[in-house]
Amino acid sequence: MRAFAILTAAALAFPVVADTVVPARTIRANQIITEMDVTFAAGDLVTGFSRLSDVIGQEARVALYVGRPILVGDIGPPAIVTRNQIVPLRYSANGISISTEGRALERGAIGDRIRVMNLGSRATLFGQILNDGTVRVRN
Repeated sequence: MRAFAILTAAALAFPVVADTVVPARTIRANQIITEMDVTFAAGDLVTGFSRLSDVIGQEARVALYVGRPILVGDIGPPAIVTRNQIVPLRYSANGISISTEGRALERGAIGDRIRVMNLGSRATLFGQILNDGTVRVRN
């Protein structure tokens, strides 16, 4: 038991340094991050990433520069709806279901809440992007 206490005390005396994921080259906003785009740098950030698998396949929300840590808010799931894209709109409530077309006024990924314009009424609505690219509108 005493040996464990000495090892624990010795481990606490030395700072633990983890690696942080950083861009290997400049990554533009809206670009999908690949294995070739990222590497590790010394340092440990609470708001950064320590595993490449958490970053690869994600989309850059802002420009990412070489050597600067990639922060949690800098990346997200890839957008499946682009601005000005015609998207199916779906509204369901109390047993009534309405489907029509709309124009996306913002780009977004699955689960994002975006503004859309109903093409028939020209009304601006908010909706959530579903897996198939449909936007579910709520009142």
